Amino acid sequence: MAGDPTPSFYGRVTLNLFRHFDPIGTIAIIISSLTGFGIGWGKPAPITPSKMRNPRWDTFIAVAVGPLSNLLQATLYAFVMRIMLVGGSIGQMQVFAAWDRQQTTFPAALVTMGVLVNVSLFVFNLIPLGLLDGHWLVGQLLPEKQRFYWYKYNRSYGTMALMAIIFLAPGILGDVMGGPIVSLFKVLTGLHFTLA
Repeated sequence: MAGDPTPSFYGRVTLNLFRHFDPIGTIAIIISSLTGFGIGWGKPAPITPSKMRNPRWDTFIAVAVGPLSNLLQATLYAFVMRIMLVGGSIGQMQVFAAWDRQQTTFPAALVTMGVLVNVSLFVFNLIPLGLLDGHWLVGQLLPEKQRFYWYKYNRSYGTMALMAIIFLAPGILGDVMGGPIVSLFKVLTGLHFTLA
């Protein structure tokens, strides 16, 4: 990765999901699902910025690839949804039912959840709190001294604040993420009805 052999050294450049599996992250997604938001994680991919050709911007790109991969997947699901809508194999009301977690057809649920889950992950990971990708991206845009304190803050207070919001006030998270998620869903799918 930009000259950094660290991910390959640790065997993380692979599509084998078990190499990225984190037991604690899996338990967390089960427990946090009870609050209405399933929050979990896999093992973070190790990188060594000092071994990159352009440490600051290569790190920014390496971190940005995560959320962008979710946006790409959402776009692919949306493309399939558009084809299915035009072909008549699913209808808008079936998509709306899937969004609202009501009974619908499997194909409609698959493409709707494919877009929704990936758009949600994209938006969530851009939140600049805790150890989410957003905090690393913001940090890379700051001067060196401010970057140091930004990362130090997020490793302690930022992480605690994020956990408190997730487990104690999930409605705040929904309010922050809701608008961007709905807007991206509409842009990608081309559907313009009101989504509750």
